[in-house]
Amino acid sequence: MNTTSECNDIESPQINSTEISIAEVIFKAGRIGVYANPANLDLNANDHVIVEADKGYDLGRVTLRGSTYNGYGKNEDLKKIVRKANEDDLAKLKENREKEDQAVRSCKTKIIKHQLNMNLIDVEYQWDHNKLTFYFTSEERVDFRQLVRELASQYRTRIELRQIGVRDAARHISGYGSCGCQLCCTVFLKKFENITTQYIKDQLIPTNPSRLTGVCGRLKCCLSFERDFYVEELAKYPTVNSKIRTPKGKGYVEKVDIFNAAVYVKINGDVERFSFEELQQETQPV
Repeated sequence: MNTTSECNDIESPQINSTEISIAEVIFKAGRIGVYANPANLDLNANDHVIVEADKGYDLGRVTLRGSTYNGYGKNEDLKKIVRKANEDDLAKLKENREKEDQAVRSCKTKIIKHQLNMNLIDVEYQWDHNKLTFYFTSEERVDFRQLVRELASQYRTRIELRQIGVRDAARHISGYGSCGCQLCCTVFLKKFENITTQYIKDQLIPTNPSRLTGVCGRLKCCLSFERDFYVEELAKYPTVNSKIRTPKGKGYVEKVDIFNAAVYVKINGDVERFSFEELQQETQPV
């Protein structure tokens, strides 16, 4: 389907001011871009807009607006917001979503046919149908050249197969975590942090894979949310297993409780509880 003619009447405004008005725009599955607003359109959060895209136009939703964002300045070469979306544009977006569901089923059939070791996660149409992107995961390199040729022949548009990680896959699929809330990656996380087991140790959390692993199979992103607080607070306390002096003699730190400002120390086989204030004057490394 060639829809280029549908956008022939769209002329992209030119940036001619010394300060660029910009906006952050979000697309399907949390894909985000920052765009110039040279026409100074009156934009608000959740407004849908038509923007310049790769060899065409796309439709997204405004999340932030302003004159500067993440270091962008007047010399940045940003794609532009063309205009606000109207009802016909939104109807076309809805139609695209229905076609994407059909494309998922068709592509999965072809993957099975070619016996490719890949897991199709999602499909996304560019608003003007100039590009159709297939997102997949795989543990190995996949030769999908024949698959691309068949998809291009079927959909008559530019095809892109993009391999993504398991965290991005969870963002595309969405769902709910063990906390009962919608996955953070689908609600507000814009980029992923490399979560390691050190995050668990820094917060004195018992190692329990079933509780610390997210739906993506990786350590939960929320392990990073309070880590800085724990690191800052624990720096004030003696470390676990360190030998210290206390009002009742020398002992080894068994446990630290930052919420109750307490330290548990093992002295001659017995565990004694001391308040942080009580130990401040007595506690010295041995």
